[in-house]
Amino acid sequence: MFSLGEKPASAPKSGLIKDSTEATFMADVIEASREVPVIVDFWAPWCGPCKTLGPALEAAVTAAGGKVRMVKINVDENQMIAGQLRIQSIPTVYAFWQGQPVDGFQGALPGSEIKKFIDRVSALGGDGGLAEAIEAAEQMLAEGAAVDAAETFAAILEEEAENAAAYGGLIRAHLALGNLDQAELFAANAPKAIATAKEIEAARAQIELAKQAAKAGPEEDLRRAVEADPNQHQARFDYAAALLAAGKTEEAVDQLLELFRRDREWNDGAARTQLFTIFEALPAKDPIVLKGRRKLSSMIFA
Repeated sequence: MFSLGEKPASAPKSGLIKDSTEATFMADVIEASREVPVIVDFWAPWCGPCKTLGPALEAAVTAAGGKVRMVKINVDENQMIAGQLRIQSIPTVYAFWQGQPVDGFQGALPGSEIKKFIDRVSALGGDGGLAEAIEAAEQMLAEGAAVDAAETFAAILEEEAENAAAYGGLIRAHLALGNLDQAELFAANAPKAIATAKEIEAARAQIELAKQAAKAGPEEDLRRAVEADPNQHQARFDYAAALLAAGKTEEAVDQLLELFRRDREWNDGAARTQLFTIFEALPAKDPIVLKGRRKLSSMIFA
């Protein structure tokens, strides 16, 4: 199973902030900064401003959700590294990226300036590895490892609660596990900022299709009914639902296209509505979507 903890970019929050020494500086700062930006707080127990700046930095780093890490160096106990980096007063903060110092400041800063500093440094590392984690989770889901996918999507959301791709993925993972009620609950409680994102809407479309599939009749019986009377529109519509339930998406689309061709206004345009629901549930560049939309458009504008 893929674990977010495998990369510094996406460690759990408890691992975002750590104390370091001269012996571990290379690993904790130089090497780690090749994956995610690392800020280094040089401090001492007797330093009054350090006692204010340190907690404020830790809070800002935690809020950044894995896009930056923080390492604390006690200069009294690590004088060699402080000397090598020419630390002349404390608190001093350096930001490292790709093994090199790229930003920094001396003295205490107000909260607004600390946030600007963390935002600036965080931007150096892009999304902190979340895109790779999402890609890995999607691969798990595609391979049938829905439990691992759900756990990975959930871990991503711990780092970035309003990540629409991860939230939609979590809903789809629960659908794959047969947890329809849980999937509906997640969809209903999506954070406001992403509630209408395409990834969430796609997951909602999949929920609707799953609910219809649960009610679908026997595929073979419906197929025979359609073959016996091609104008039994309800039977054809139900047949498409049964095909969807069996994972035969392209065949279901073909049946709905045929229904639309025969009577586009049947049941208030149910065939077109169902087709749009399927298209929304699938990736935009899925061949089934591209082919289905093209055929539907040719019928509409014929």
